[in-house]
Amino acid sequence: MQIPEIDPREAQRRCLLGATLVDVREEGERAAGMAEGALGIAYADLTASPDSHLADRDGELLLICQSGRRSLLAAEALARMGYARVACVQGGTALWAAEGLPMWRPEPGIDQDFHERYARHLLLPEIGSRGQRRLQAAQVLVVGAGGLGSPAAFYLAAAGVGQLRIVDDDKVDRSNLQRQILHVDEDVGRSKVASARSRLAALNPEVSIEAVEARIDSGNVEELLAGVDVVIDGADNFPTRYLLNDACVKLGVPMVHGAVHRFEGQVSVFDAGRHRGESPCYRCLFPQPPAPESAPNCAEAGVLGVLPGVIGLLQATEAIKLILSLGEPLRGRLLQFDALAMRFRETRLPPDAACTVCAPGLDFPGYVDYEEFCNGRG
Repeated sequence: MQIPEIDPREAQRRCLLGATLVDVREEGERAAGMAEGALGIAYADLTASPDSHLADRDGELLLICQSGRRSLLAAEALARMGYARVACVQGGTALWAAEGLPMWRPEPGIDQDFHERYARHLLLPEIGSRGQRRLQAAQVLVVGAGGLGSPAAFYLAAAGVGQLRIVDDDKVDRSNLQRQILHVDEDVGRSKVASARSRLAALNPEVSIEAVEARIDSGNVEELLAGVDVVIDGADNFPTRYLLNDACVKLGVPMVHGAVHRFEGQVSVFDAGRHRGESPCYRCLFPQPPAPESAPNCAEAGVLGVLPGVIGLLQATEAIKLILSLGEPLRGRLLQFDALAMRFRETRLPPDAACTVCAPGLDFPGYVDYEEFCNGRG
């Protein structure tokens, strides 16, 4: 689809003859100055509901951004929607100003921190201000402030997820520092959630950090899941993973699972509570827990320090995608990573029609003694 591109002086001439000039940059960008006479409508808002902004599909529209790329994408989207006379301004606002054409500055009153902090997100048409506000309104439960929870929480806070509830009952040990990047040497002996709250607040003071120093169990799991959009499974033991899975299925909350062992890790999204019969749960992958001797924890088997960073970042990515309904989450797929071979492998995970927790039409069976279950006595 070929979109006409015109120079700024021609755009100004057409505006004087009645064409509508639309600046598709974000509000924070437009605050620095706009082409005189332009309407400010962010790309994401314009392409999501063009009729609410531009009712006349036959009128001449001229789109402008900073340099020309976003305006071209917006023009192509509008043309596909039936807008008959759409063109782009070559060189964007930068060339408009360089040629000495009149500019104007909108009235102050924008949230400058929001636009500066998330500027690179706001440039992405798939996110924009609307998506960033969705992140800002979201709440994520991070179970574990250790190897997986550390990178996941860091990047969720940096991305602007508005509320992080972090649950862990452990203290910082010096052996943690090789991989648990939320903590530093002076935190040794301090509770992990307190250390996490300090570090994340320093990174992004706009994010609300709820630090819960407790061990998650069947008595508090539903309270901890209240109001949560996504769960990050950073647990280091099977009883907690099975408990989280069962509660997430019952309450319809997606769980982003992650696990590491020596030089290998895995990630998946278990979302059976919202997609019964379509998406598996953790029990579909592991109907029975592996024997303890076949799945030792990091303290017993060791782990490459950078490996939880890779897996935790993938978990944060999946959480952001779920919040924004963006892309293709890892539902029904297990992504496995071999650090020594530097290789990813994907395995399809179909839902188990006989699953004891997520089978379609099955009532929630109730919580069990997960310690006994995982020790082979349940």
